[in-house]
Amino acid sequence: MSLEKYSNLVNEENYCEIKLTKYLGHSLPEIQSLNDVIRELNKIFESDNVNIELVRYVLTSYKSNPIEWKKYAKFDRLRYTRNLVDNGNGKYNLMLLCWGEGQAAGIHDHANSHCFMKILQGSLEEVRYSWPKDEESELEEISKTRMDLNDVIYINDSLGLHRVQNVSSYDTCISLHLYCPPYEKCSVFNQKTGKRIPCQVTFYSTFGKRIKENKENRQ
Repeated sequence: MSLEKYSNLVNEENYCEIKLTKYLGHSLPEIQSLNDVIRELNKIFESDNVNIELVRYVLTSYKSNPIEWKKYAKFDRLRYTRNLVDNGNGKYNLMLLCWGEGQAAGIHDHANSHCFMKILQGSLEEVRYSWPKDEESELEEISKTRMDLNDVIYINDSLGLHRVQNVSSYDTCISLHLYCPPYEKCSVFNQKTGKRIPCQVTFYSTFGKRIKENKENRQ
């Protein structure tokens, strides 16, 4: 599976649906629910050539509705959680990440995967860093972005590393993430030294059930 893009649209604030429609040669899908998101993503990933701008359009078009995703939202008081919503027939993972007050993910890469992130509740802060020059160099901060309700961002390893945190001391946050292709291992980085450490990623729940209650769906 390869992923197509035309770079003049990726990461632009003025994302242009007209250009995307013209490029694809057909009208864009109507997205009114989380089920619509899952349906359209499955259609998109049936192809061997996936247009990441179309993926972004689908995620951007969805307006958060807690009634639709609350069954997947499971928190842990000690750490943020990764909760699988759809495994995309092995081509992608769609999941809810639940962030308690002040919880954060360390600086990490994405194992050559494409990552989309959308805010469903609350807000997150994303800090991006350049790749370390060596294991003795402090990571250089590239940008800092606040993400609010229904905002969508995109990152892959060519754009750098990032750290994500719920900086609120009183509100939780829930974000919807898509990773394609899925991965089970990535790397985390020490901000001061640039040292790289392998990291195994796991799910807290799958399809609305805690892993310990749903072992047949363990990833």
